[in-house]
Amino acid sequence: MKRAMVGMVAAALVLPGAGAALAAQQGKIPKLESRGVEFLDGHYEFHPPGTNHGSFEWSGLLKDSDPRDGHTVYVQVGVEGHGWARYYGKQRTTVRMHHSDWSGAKRSTDDAKIRVCRDRGSPRPDNCSPTVSFSYDSD
Repeated sequence: MKRAMVGMVAAALVLPGAGAALAAQQGKIPKLESRGVEFLDGHYEFHPPGTNHGSFEWSGLLKDSDPRDGHTVYVQVGVEGHGWARYYGKQRTTVRMHHSDWSGAKRSTDDAKIRVCRDRGSPRPDNCSPTVSFSYDSD
């Protein structure tokens, strides 16, 4: 009986630690900006395996900060070394964005990057904010 009790106590001490290792990691995305575009009030969350595809979930406000220029703005997100996914806003306004990105080849996402850009059309290159990178810390 004492051995069974010791085993249960040991399991009770180990299991909460295991759950903490699989918990979601979240934080704020700093303000991103380049000429004509801003990303404000940004937040992110890395989901553990088995929750929302183990995705990088993000949200914030995408703002066309120069409504007179006639250009569209967008957010670019890249996860796990994949190319950029692009999420367009609207001209002359601010749009709330909320998306999740993940790699189908992995159980969870542990590397992500994000930036905002102004789409200046094909003859001229787009201008983008510096890229901000995030990593899931499994410690």
